[in-house]
Amino acid sequence: MPSKSPASETSPSHKANSGATAVQWLLRIVLWAGGLLLAGILSILIIVAIAMAVAFPNLPDISDLSDYRPKLPLRVYSVEGVLIGEFGEERRHLTPIKEIPKVMTDAVLAIEDARFYEHSGVDYKGVLRAALANLGRIKSQGASTITMQVARNVYLSTEKTYTRKIYEMLLTFKLEHLLTKDQILEIYMNQIFLGNRAYGFAAASEAYFDKPLKDISIAEAAMLAGLPKAPSAYNPISNPRRAKARQLHIIDRMLENGFITEQQALTARQEKLTVKSSAEHAKVHAEYAAETVRQLMFAQYGNETYTRGLNVYTTVRAADQEAAYKSLRRGIMDFERRQIYRGPEEFVSLPSDPQELEDAIDEALGEHPDDGDVMSALVLGADAKKITAVRLNGETVEITGEGLKPAQSGLSDKAPPNIKIRRGAVIRVTKTPKNTWEITQLPEVEGAFVALDPRNGAIKALVGGFDFQKNKFNHVTQAWRQPGSSFKPFIYSAALEKGFTPATIINDAPIFFSAGVTGGQPWEPKNYDGKFEGPMTMRRGLAKSKNMISIRILQAVGAQNAQDWITRFGFEADKHPAYLTMALGAGSVTPLQMASAYSVFANGGYRINPWLISKVTEQKGKVLLETKSPVLDESMRAIDARNAFIMDSLLQEVTRTGTAASAQAILKRPDLYGKTGTTNDSVDAWFAGFQPTLAAVSWIGYDTPRNLGARETGGGLSLPIWIRFMQQALANVAVTELSVPEGVVNSGGEWFYTEYANRAGVTSVGLDEPSGTQDGSQVIELPPADERKKILDLFRN
Repeated sequence: MPSKSPASETSPSHKANSGATAVQWLLRIVLWAGGLLLAGILSILIIVAIAMAVAFPNLPDISDLSDYRPKLPLRVYSVEGVLIGEFGEERRHLTPIKEIPKVMTDAVLAIEDARFYEHSGVDYKGVLRAALANLGRIKSQGASTITMQVARNVYLSTEKTYTRKIYEMLLTFKLEHLLTKDQILEIYMNQIFLGNRAYGFAAASEAYFDKPLKDISIAEAAMLAGLPKAPSAYNPISNPRRAKARQLHIIDRMLENGFITEQQALTARQEKLTVKSSAEHAKVHAEYAAETVRQLMFAQYGNETYTRGLNVYTTVRAADQEAAYKSLRRGIMDFERRQIYRGPEEFVSLPSDPQELEDAIDEALGEHPDDGDVMSALVLGADAKKITAVRLNGETVEITGEGLKPAQSGLSDKAPPNIKIRRGAVIRVTKTPKNTWEITQLPEVEGAFVALDPRNGAIKALVGGFDFQKNKFNHVTQAWRQPGSSFKPFIYSAALEKGFTPATIINDAPIFFSAGVTGGQPWEPKNYDGKFEGPMTMRRGLAKSKNMISIRILQAVGAQNAQDWITRFGFEADKHPAYLTMALGAGSVTPLQMASAYSVFANGGYRINPWLISKVTEQKGKVLLETKSPVLDESMRAIDARNAFIMDSLLQEVTRTGTAASAQAILKRPDLYGKTGTTNDSVDAWFAGFQPTLAAVSWIGYDTPRNLGARETGGGLSLPIWIRFMQQALANVAVTELSVPEGVVNSGGEWFYTEYANRAGVTSVGLDEPSGTQDGSQVIELPPADERKKILDLFRN
């Protein structure tokens, strides 16, 4: 019987059993794998649940987000609502979601979270899409929703840890449960950092485009929407190329998501955007006024000043403030033009390679930023007839002819090395009214200007110096200086109460005082021009600013009486010692004091207190403080109305025929009143004056007192500043005629108190002093001429 092979011995039933066994093992493997996977998932879920259970109680309380109050800066506004100052680490304009234009939210949703209104905080489709996109990539693609970003930005750090991720997820769910979608989006639109200290899209619109968010275009919205990802990399100011590429991508996303049409997308891509050159640009130069407000607010609210969102409305009038700023700077630069050239600010070595040269120019000028219209430039070539220089923006500047005059000493072949203008020198240039270039230099001299409404004390303009960044010392409120002849009107006012009249004859003749009379060293004062004109009326004496006249008036009134009298105007007695030198303004005043003191003459005799803040509100409009404009009443009276009226008449004469005659000549209006002032050795130059609706004071001097120049006076330095300001401020103000108060009469063309109209008052002073003067009843003889020459001339004008 033939033998069988092994294959032939395997029965069909045996084959079936073997197949079943394989399937059973495969099923077991699948079941085990599924069980392990399920166990793993359950373990993970349990771990996550435990982690969440542990983490949840530690989550921050987010209930305050229902009444979202971010850190908001202190903002200072002019009386018209123009922003003049902002203080705080964050620039932010809290804007309700209903006031954010749809084009802005559409642009943000298109690039950040297109399904924001569809998901519940976590976009699972987005997570899956990001996961697939990240396969095989080194750099991952994110899937953060706007809610997740709010959770992260408001409460969490930026560290990339699993713990933070858990917190982020939990906060996301909590936010979605507590707040509506619109509330979450509103927080995002106001909270997100967008570069240049701007937080939120309203602030960014102002920072980059200098326009309110409500006026934003599709192209501008797309540009701003690109900033949250990387505010520095996509900054349109510093990185315009990358910002543009990002903007075009967002416009495409807006089109894909149906937010805009094909035509709108095309128009947006082609729109040329005007981006601000600097986020620090200010429309109104009111840095000193804004800083004054900041100090006042900090004294009241402490550190909350910079985070509470306070809005402070001032009494400053934007147009007046800008006029004051420009007038003072021009006055200072006109003075600077007459000074000796002090030389370039720096010398740098310039390479020959074009690219290296460009870098060297950027580096050098970056350390010498422009100061308004006084701009820095780097000299590429210079000789006696022409300077060629380049500015930071690449503009080439050529200075020739008259533009070289201010720096002739620096162009001379004999100029010392530190003054010589040559290749590599960093200089200052400015544009002339004829639109040509002129070389100049940053001034060493300082100045101040303040204007207020004499009817209520509201400050309309305040400029505390040439440049706030260069010198933050506020000369309007902090500089105590000698007022010189601008103080004389207060002595004259005291004299009116002692029987003097504008017609009183006073002798303009030499005078000498011993140390016993002055309280110090011997004194032989002179008039500014060194000339003596003999007897003249008190009116003429003030108009011509005659020192001898003022001294004799004060002597007759009595220094102690005058000291008491000036306190009526707000001056401090201890800063004006009761000596005859007070007649020439030897005491100490601030420009703000002078402005409020002259306001007493301007408003008919009332003492007013200057004030700057009219209203303070919180970010949602709640009024915290409101100042009502004071109404003049008799409780505020400092001097009689008739005293103020006659003093106005005398001060009007100064601007008509006296040392300030150019005021009426240029402004061509009679309702101008004021007085020039120049102190000893021309250290301080003043003009203080008013029109009945506006009192203003200008001052020029060095911080460390020194001579301004032999021919520099208040009439030549400070009066032009005052006139230029008044040209702008009074442009639409009608001429004001003062009404004659009770107790004043006009006799023979002159004004008198009624009781002194018939020569009943003081008719003359000093006419019987051929060789000396009188201190009470004592006659003091003048010393010999040769001895008098040795005595220090303490005061001029």
